[in-house]
Amino acid sequence: MEKEDFKNDDYQKLAKQCQDIYKIDMYNYSKYNVKIGLRDVDGKGVLAGLTTVSTIYPEKKVAGKIVPGIGELRYRGIDINQLVSGFVSEGRFGFEEVTYLLLFGTLPNEQELAEFQQLLADKRTLPTNFVRDVVMKAPSCDLMNNLSRSILTLACYDEQPDDTSIENVLKQSIMLISVFPLLAVYAYHAYNHYTLGESMYIHRPAANLSTAETILTMLRPNKKYTKQEAQTLDMSLVLHMEHGGGNNSTFTTRVVTSSGTDTYSTIAAALGSLKGPKHGGANIKVTNMMEDLKANVADLTNEACVKAYLEAVIEKEAFDQKGLIYGFGHAVYGDNDPRASIFKGYVEKLAEEKGPEEKAEFDLYALVERLAPEVIAKKRKIYKGVSANIDFFSGFVYNMLGLPKELYTPMFAVARIVGWSAHRLEELINSSKIMRPAYMEITEDKNYTPLFNRE
Repeated sequence: MEKEDFKNDDYQKLAKQCQDIYKIDMYNYSKYNVKIGLRDVDGKGVLAGLTTVSTIYPEKKVAGKIVPGIGELRYRGIDINQLVSGFVSEGRFGFEEVTYLLLFGTLPNEQELAEFQQLLADKRTLPTNFVRDVVMKAPSCDLMNNLSRSILTLACYDEQPDDTSIENVLKQSIMLISVFPLLAVYAYHAYNHYTLGESMYIHRPAANLSTAETILTMLRPNKKYTKQEAQTLDMSLVLHMEHGGGNNSTFTTRVVTSSGTDTYSTIAAALGSLKGPKHGGANIKVTNMMEDLKANVADLTNEACVKAYLEAVIEKEAFDQKGLIYGFGHAVYGDNDPRASIFKGYVEKLAEEKGPEEKAEFDLYALVERLAPEVIAKKRKIYKGVSANIDFFSGFVYNMLGLPKELYTPMFAVARIVGWSAHRLEELINSSKIMRPAYMEITEDKNYTPLFNRE
């Protein structure tokens, strides 16, 4: 058969065959006590390893007693609320300080912080002609794939790309943390220019700026930003940079690291995981859902109307017919995602600064935040509470900051590269075995049939 003779109908036929062959009866998972998605029925993950980097809890414990309705996130043992309150009350941006904490296990003193900030600034540069020869070639709206390509290409500029000594991996990690903002923003400008026909801006980052300020400066034609904008983006980066070893992209990082491969291949694999709409792409789904809500609900201040729309979403009658209210629920948290609780205050401040239209938009988000858990609890069988997660607010924030949708997930990566790096280092230091979980075969025994006897 000639290549061009293989039609779509042929692929559809083969796809139907795959559907029939690969399908496993759900009964078998309970029969053999196999955890779907490596989770128990209550959403709790199967224990796969140990870590000192961060921990997430569905509830907070005080003096050994559970405080209901309060999820907890700890970076190196420090409660995220305490950590955020610390650098905010002292008038600092937090990304660089928290990066130091996650990489090295302790909070830096003044000298250590200043030296680390300078190190990140010094490393915030790309090889000669890299932007022209790599970032601007084959621009695409899929910036995550562009980011992966850039990361893999950077290996070609590294004299020791396969050296997995802790010293070398640490150097590579700090370099990647520094250049991720450049790769993401420059990739967008290339797409915006070559694909959308808009003007291109390639601003060089200034050494005296924080990571959040650098991103806003490089993104905007006039390089201008307000303090509230920079603080809000900085907070978003801090809250997204790490979330335990069990989230999909971090687990990917540890699995691929255990094979002994190089840093660039490992981070490219993590990017592939983060790109998925069930992981890093969730905030785009929230934004699209909210746009659909505004287009289909006449009175956005009417609780009954908004609630009816959410019920229609759950019943697969509205939005994408998937039956999901995006931005709600989490694998671990129940009644409260501490990241969302912290972030909400910054979202409101930024909305107030932007003006009445953005404040009205925030009020709508707050209304959905209150109503959605009621609708989900009423329409779905759930084993734990459900609340807004950080994805619910992050897309709205990025929109207020003027970040295009194409950059939403890459901004997640700009933050999470810190957590990936810490977990890669921890995996290299503590484990010499490649990860090798087991799958149980449930196929019946069959005999080989000679070709001439097959139907």
